[in-house]
Amino acid sequence: MKKTAKPPKRTGTGNGLGDANVGQALRSAYQRTVNEDIPADLLDLLGKLD
Repeated sequence: MKKTAKPPKRTGTGNGLGDANVGQALRSAYQRTVNEDIPADLLDLLGKLD
């Protein structure tokens, strides 16, 4: 029978601020990605799909 690895123990103060910081960082990265322009060569390739 194969042993399963235990998940790592959580560290920190337990106040949830680390989770909030991670959430904010993810939202910020997502928003920057959404706001990026689509490269012209990709738009050209998409146009050829029609």
